[in-house]
Amino acid sequence: MATLELRDVRKRYGGNDVVHGITMSIEKGEFVVIVGPSGCGKSTLLRMVAGLEEITGGEIAIGGRIVNRLEPKDRDIAMVFQNYALYPHMRVYDNMAYGLKIRGMPRAEIDARVREAARILELEPLLGRRPRQLSGGQRQRVAMGRAIVRHPKVFLFDEPLSNLDAKLRVQMRLELQKLHRKLAVTSMYVTHDQVEAMTLGQRIMVMNAGRAEQIGTPREIYDRPQTSFVAGFIGSPPMNLIAGRLSADGAQLRCGGGAIRLPAPVRALADRELLLGVRPEQLRAGGGQMQVAVEMAEALGADHLVHCSLGEQALVLRTAEDVAPAAGDSITLGFDAGAVHWFDPATTRRIDVG
Repeated sequence: MATLELRDVRKRYGGNDVVHGITMSIEKGEFVVIVGPSGCGKSTLLRMVAGLEEITGGEIAIGGRIVNRLEPKDRDIAMVFQNYALYPHMRVYDNMAYGLKIRGMPRAEIDARVREAARILELEPLLGRRPRQLSGGQRQRVAMGRAIVRHPKVFLFDEPLSNLDAKLRVQMRLELQKLHRKLAVTSMYVTHDQVEAMTLGQRIMVMNAGRAEQIGTPREIYDRPQTSFVAGFIGSPPMNLIAGRLSADGAQLRCGGGAIRLPAPVRALADRELLLGVRPEQLRAGGGQMQVAVEMAEALGADHLVHCSLGEQALVLRTAEDVAPAAGDSITLGFDAGAVHWFDPATTRRIDVG
């Protein structure tokens, strides 16, 4: 395993910048997830680390060695793709062994590596099958096995679970967590799924429009989002963000078509345009701080998502109550002072109130 360092890494296509100066250090054995919406530059960043895309500026270092101009085969990385990229005419064993064979590795060592990877991934009964005889989850495990046998310094994962159904994705997330605990190889994992990011990453980089909005642990990013984009992207459902103007005494946020009475006055931000953030699970029905109209309630089994409107502002309440409010009801909502997040609508940055 090795460290992976990104130093002001940039990418430009024609005259358009698509990655804007990403800087990050990934420690030995760390599992870092890059998450963001489609088109934000996360896969481009991964491909630059792999050597499949040239970088426009900055440096990439693996194990302290700058690899900007090295071919992918010389970077000592292994990549797992979204579409598995298995050879359909080869058995599972040969798919996993092929990369080692073309490197001229002795047959006995190839066999030992393939069988060890098959044991780790529980593929031993499948070594004689061809890809068409495997399920989607089994094919993905073979793709991971092909990477494991390389004994690379760094694993790169490019949305490897996006082709699987919901149940298999959950199962494969568990497999990936167990695999990382066993191998402890430095890993960079790209996904647009924030649930994958939160469950897999030891640290997360949230990307937006080619920039790193925030880098931190899943808990840090969930509890203290540094921008309104991160607040509105991370969480299922994401944080409610309410635009308005704080009153002169800091006790009330006036927003389009309604007003919110705050649990405690925020005089430091009085008479300012602001975004107030509060997570759906931190709202409570009957709190009395704002009057909302119920648009729809979704039953999720253990709890409900109640979609409401405060004037023109849409809100979501997560509640574990047995009976959810019905569409057309008028209810009050409340929240505690500790549940409030403030953001500057102009800069999108978090505002911390002492």
